Amino acid sequence: MRTTNTLRRSALALLTTATLALAPTALADTGRHGTDGTAWRGAWAASPQAASAPFGPNWSQRGFEKQTVRQVVRVTATGTRTRVELTNRYGTGPLRITGATVARTAAGGTAAARSAVEPGSVRTLRFGHRPSVTIPAGETLLSDAVHLPVHAFESLTVTLYLADATGPATFHSFSSATSYRAEGDHRADLSGAAFRDTSASWYFLSGVEVTGGRDTGRRDGVVTFGDSITDGVGSTTDADHRYPDELAERLAAAGRPRAVLNHGIAGNQVVNDTTWAGEKALSRFRKDVLTEPGVRTVVILEGINDIGGSGAFPGGPAPTPEVSVEKLIAGHRALIREAHAKGLKAVGATLTPIEGSAYFTPANEAKRDAVNHWIRTSGAYDAVVDFDRAVADPADPDRMLPAYDSGDALHPNDAGYTAMADALDLDEL
Repeated sequence: MRTTNTLRRSALALLTTATLALAPTALADTGRHGTDGTAWRGAWAASPQAASAPFGPNWSQRGFEKQTVRQVVRVTATGTRTRVELTNRYGTGPLRITGATVARTAAGGTAAARSAVEPGSVRTLRFGHRPSVTIPAGETLLSDAVHLPVHAFESLTVTLYLADATGPATFHSFSSATSYRAEGDHRADLSGAAFRDTSASWYFLSGVEVTGGRDTGRRDGVVTFGDSITDGVGSTTDADHRYPDELAERLAAAGRPRAVLNHGIAGNQVVNDTTWAGEKALSRFRKDVLTEPGVRTVVILEGINDIGGSGAFPGGPAPTPEVSVEKLIAGHRALIREAHAKGLKAVGATLTPIEGSAYFTPANEAKRDAVNHWIRTSGAYDAVVDFDRAVADPADPDRMLPAYDSGDALHPNDAGYTAMADALDLDEL
């Protein structure tokens, strides 16, 4: 699988040298979906969460004051103009963004190099033509557009200067990427030398959108919606080997490029809210998925935490209420209805193996089998991808193939995530 993936990424490196087709565009943009007539497309996304630290320290609970945060994301769509989405969805008070920039990430593989930005590419972000903005608690805001042409699979760096105390930060816990922090205002730091503190989460940053170029007006994006296995837990940090990343690369290598947006949250459940893993899928689906512009399909991989989270998880948070198979299926049916009401195609994904993991009990395995049987045979979904069989050990189908196991018998490694992306039928997306 890694050989296939290496060839795929080599092909993509050639694709990204293509010239963007410039198109005349308006100077100002208003509204989530371009009420001025501009057709925006999601290029990158992360689902917001309330401040918490269930498995180790991060910066969310304390928040920021007189500090600069620099975050690197890889987009999966091409455009001539870019705008950034910032969120205070779970803030306890107004969030003051003193200033912000977006730039191309400097080339280089080390952590220090990833905090640097490409000279000449830095653009000041404005909000209603102003360089600073206050986002009320519970709200999300898009920046004005900047003229920064980007290619799919290019990394962008978003830098936020937060002079005032933010209070607990709305964030995304498991990013599988490195974020950087510096004391004082370092928006103009090209080298990244001041950014000495690091974190494996994203803060206040929830989306990047693009418009312009030959792809303007396309509505064929894919949202991947789920828990830690969509989020990419177990993949290599800063390598972009989550299954949604691999899917985007596979589509492009096949000559069928489409944006793929990742709305997974580690630990997330379908029917239970948790204090550390976000609102339940039934609540956040309309906020995270149905607001994304330019989307045609959603792939839903959710439910293993409803099954396994009702038991004690060593070193983790308290158990959540037990969920029956019937209630979990009812939750899936509700998500399908919401997707269809928005005109989206819903692809159901089977739940991956758990034998040998902290989630495994005979009762939990029976639930997983029952849910998977329903996903495969009910016809409720428009299409089905069998992630279970894609990563299972043929000699022991209830267990993940060792070559795909990140080490906890629950989360795939890079090769496992590639196998998942390869299991999707591109004609059904």
